[in-house]
Amino acid sequence: MSVQELLNGLEQAVAAEEHRVWAVRCAHALGLEGIAVSLRWGAELVWFSDDISGRLEDAQFTLGQGPSISADFTVVPYQVADLQETGNGGGPWPQFAAEAGALQVRAMFVWPVRSGAARLGTLTGYRTTPGFLTARQAADGLRVADALTGRLLAWQPGTGQEDGRTREAGSVDLHRAEVHQATGVLSIRLGVPLEEALVRLRAQAFASGRTLADIAQDVLSELPP
Repeated sequence: MSVQELLNGLEQAVAAEEHRVWAVRCAHALGLEGIAVSLRWGAELVWFSDDISGRLEDAQFTLGQGPSISADFTVVPYQVADLQETGNGGGPWPQFAAEAGALQVRAMFVWPVRSGAARLGTLTGYRTTPGFLTARQAADGLRVADALTGRLLAWQPGTGQEDGRTREAGSVDLHRAEVHQATGVLSIRLGVPLEEALVRLRAQAFASGRTLADIAQDVLSELPP
């Protein structure tokens, strides 16, 4: 299926709640193995095709480093052709490069999700083989990012499922809602700014080898019923 065919079917896929199927097909059409969309410089993951895409975004958010966070878009897309290049040591992101290596990820590509001059977030893709994108893949990725910008601007939190069930990976939702809640709780409990509370959550997640979501759940579980 071509990128144009996928873009034509985006609204239908959303209506049918086939976000993940669409994202997987889109990744493959771009020559990638997975894609993810995050808002606010990685603070909120809202759309991802597969487990590895989600884990890459979570690792960047936990560590505070990685291609999606560093991309300045002087050139679009921002391309990291080989995260594990011999002698590179992970470049500016040694800890993230190690996490990506454990997932067998070699290359990552980042497009801006933006409306006019306002940058809303990023579309990030990965491959398990090194190398740059073709010019066509790079251009098609930007078309996908622009289409998803329109979809995200039209999305209203709280619509859709209201029965308390967790949405399927890949649907547009607040993946890190519990992290934000736990950050607020910790900020009040310790009497520190929100930014410092989040840093402490990240540090605990990294030191324990657990996900940030797990640490957030621990904090929230201590609240009185």
